[in-house]
Amino acid sequence: MNTVRERMGTEMVIFLTVLATIFIAEMGDKTQLLLVAMAGRYKISHILAGTWLATVVLNLLAVGVGAALGNYLDMRIIKAVAGFAFFWFAYGAVSGEAQEEGEQEMKHSLGPVIAIFCSFFVGELGDKTQLSGITLAANYTSHHVMNAVYVFSGCTLGLILADLIGLLVGVVLKSKVPTGILNKVSFCIFAVFGILSIREAAGLVFGAGSMAAVGSYLAVTAVFVLFCLWGLWNNKKEKK
Repeated sequence: MNTVRERMGTEMVIFLTVLATIFIAEMGDKTQLLLVAMAGRYKISHILAGTWLATVVLNLLAVGVGAALGNYLDMRIIKAVAGFAFFWFAYGAVSGEAQEEGEQEMKHSLGPVIAIFCSFFVGELGDKTQLSGITLAANYTSHHVMNAVYVFSGCTLGLILADLIGLLVGVVLKSKVPTGILNKVSFCIFAVFGILSIREAAGLVFGAGSMAAVGSYLAVTAVFVLFCLWGLWNNKKEKK
């Protein structure tokens, strides 16, 4: 009986330790801030479905085979895809594609869910939160394989709780802040993380700080800015 109680106590310690670690790691992270921006463009149900699905998949990777996948995933591709995904959301915010809620959603309900899932997945993949999950899984599952269940549960709940805070902030902003200002805030958040992701990708390809890396990510950023200006021009033209 004592052995069972000790085991249950150890499992609870693992769960709470992992939950607290992931929660703290996610606070202020880019995916939490992205949820603030997403709240201005999508229905809450779509955001929850997309982000929670991505959270489960990410933590399965981290706890199950994350460490092994780390040797095969090309972070250059991941960072580049994340950058362009963030640019796409930023362009949508500035071009006026999401002015009214009826225009925000695609005709098929899975459309926004898939878009949110992909954006959240590539944004979090290889980030410090997932790397923390891999480290915690490697530490605790070495003692007992069943500990993986508690590590997964702690990682998932910690990530969900932290991101719910970002979503709540976004909902409050949506109800209190005019749509035009909220779109500008969304644009800034997406654009900044898009630029940072592209810069990281360029650094991995050409070497951090090299002329080729700086030139390539500045060129991509310039193209993005031109597209945004074009979107603004089209938006103003349609309003006339």
